[in-house]
Amino acid sequence: MRTRLTVVVAGVVVAALVVVAAVVAVSWWRGRDETQLQEATAYAPADAQRLSWTDWAGVRTAVKADLDASSSAGDVETFLDQGFDRDLTSTSALVQSAGVLQEHFGFSPATVQWELFSQSEQGAVVILRMPDGADLGTIAAHLEQSGFAKPATDALGGQVWSGGGELLPSIGADLTPELQYVALDADRHLVLTSDNEAYLQSTVDTLGDGSLPAGMQDVVDASGEPLSAAVYDGPYACKALAMGQADRSDQAEADQLVAEAGEVSPLTGFAMSAQPGGDVRVALGFENADQARTNADTRSVLASGPAPGQGGEFSDRFTVASAAADGDVVTLDLKPVPGSYVLSDLSTGPVLFATC
Repeated sequence: MRTRLTVVVAGVVVAALVVVAAVVAVSWWRGRDETQLQEATAYAPADAQRLSWTDWAGVRTAVKADLDASSSAGDVETFLDQGFDRDLTSTSALVQSAGVLQEHFGFSPATVQWELFSQSEQGAVVILRMPDGADLGTIAAHLEQSGFAKPATDALGGQVWSGGGELLPSIGADLTPELQYVALDADRHLVLTSDNEAYLQSTVDTLGDGSLPAGMQDVVDASGEPLSAAVYDGPYACKALAMGQADRSDQAEADQLVAEAGEVSPLTGFAMSAQPGGDVRVALGFENADQARTNADTRSVLASGPAPGQGGEFSDRFTVASAAADGDVVTLDLKPVPGSYVLSDLSTGPVLFATC
């Protein structure tokens, strides 16, 4: 009986280990398939309406910048100038603060892996992913040395370091208000900052618990591995990119162009992203696949003609390499004209091909 029981128990243990191994393998595979943008947006607050993404490690590679924590503020500024020339830095909340960050905070675009800036009517937060080997204890020491009030407990586990608006000017000029409060999450290798202490703590407390609206998630999934991107939910996109911002003559021209192009449906999500090869991808979300198929044609026509509200023709800025519908999402792959700034110019309105 003892022998039989031992065999049975051993069999149960082996079976359990097999199940655990399978779960680990699936988790590893899913993590392997997940893009960095998808990883970042999984941390965004549930109320996010506008997301601005910068893959800083990818941008450093793209411009061949060799930087680390010991690089000078001048070297960081040179890197940012190179990134600006490639239209890869317009989505960052940290550009104007980069030199001071490098010298006084222990992190900056020279060392951060990626940055996600989330905005909503309730608040805003910058989420930064540090490399796996980064020592957040060093960042904590920088914060304390710079005058931030240390949390009473759990300094590396998500409690907020308090600075405030009066502290920042004493550290250095041009620091964005989004750096007034800082939280460090050593387990996830994250640094989070905000101009609102309560909103930052709420974000930390619910990190990874929320989910983006379906239309927003769809366009994130369609954006691949961009170096920088602007992502909006449907209502924000239809407001921020609306032709209603243009003057009357441009609005009249836009109405005529839309009437000639065909049916245009409201957006459920919008993303414009700079891809590693130099192209710009636009992802437009719709209520259903039928709307997406129809809008693939109309949006392609609108993106290939005049650009009322922007001036001139869209062909002065890019050519439409492809337009396709996949499920509820339309993707337009654009090839920028050399010297044009498609992402920074067209991620704010009015933009005819993103009209609702």
